[in-house]
Amino acid sequence: MKERYARNLSLPGWTPETQQRLAQAKVLVVGAGGLGSAVLLYLAAAGVGCIGIADGDRVEPSDLQRQIIYDTDDLGKAKADAAARRLRALNPQIEATVHRTRLEAENAVRLIDDCDLVLDCTDNLGARVLLSRTCLQLSRPWVHGAVSEYYGHVTTLLPSGPCWHCLFGTQTAGNPTPPGILGPVPGTIGCVQAAEALKYLTGIGRLLVGRLLVWDAVPAAWDEFTYTKNPDCPACRTEKV
Repeated sequence: MKERYARNLSLPGWTPETQQRLAQAKVLVVGAGGLGSAVLLYLAAAGVGCIGIADGDRVEPSDLQRQIIYDTDDLGKAKADAAARRLRALNPQIEATVHRTRLEAENAVRLIDDCDLVLDCTDNLGARVLLSRTCLQLSRPWVHGAVSEYYGHVTTLLPSGPCWHCLFGTQTAGNPTPPGILGPVPGTIGCVQAAEALKYLTGIGRLLVGRLLVWDAVPAAWDEFTYTKNPDCPACRTEKV
């Protein structure tokens, strides 16, 4: 373990006990596409002990432009299976749990309840609203990431902090996602999500709680916006007891 995680253990504040906390952690990654590819690879490489992969899709040719966890031989295969095989090959010390399904009302509580942290790598608003509601219900933290064309953003949501609806309102429907996406954008945002997850699980650093970090690749600019808990938010005011 010492050699594999030597670069982790050389970080300020990162001890063998810190690494052991990662080894004991359970996370769920919802969506194994462009965002999920970067998230899954970096969490496995860092030594997160149990990584759940929830995705009901199969690998298509157009995915390979940005979903770097897959290769041409994976075409037609279930994404959750192909991603799990890649993670096990990268780091045999971790466990990759396969859920060949999308996040739905019938399975959300079961998938999330056993996890320490959830990472939102979905690509549709309905699943994100369900994820927000379930994490509030179960008091689970989650890292939200989203991308479109040349743009992406990240924030971290804790049970005690402002929720996703405090930031975005109570909308449950939105405009269709544009079909185009610059390949490195989900990779960049996914890397930030992975960093947030590792910081949360180890207790190192300041999280993006109450802060939305935005990347726009065209001007090559990062922006940060702050937001606070809405005392009248119908989601977090009613979901938590």
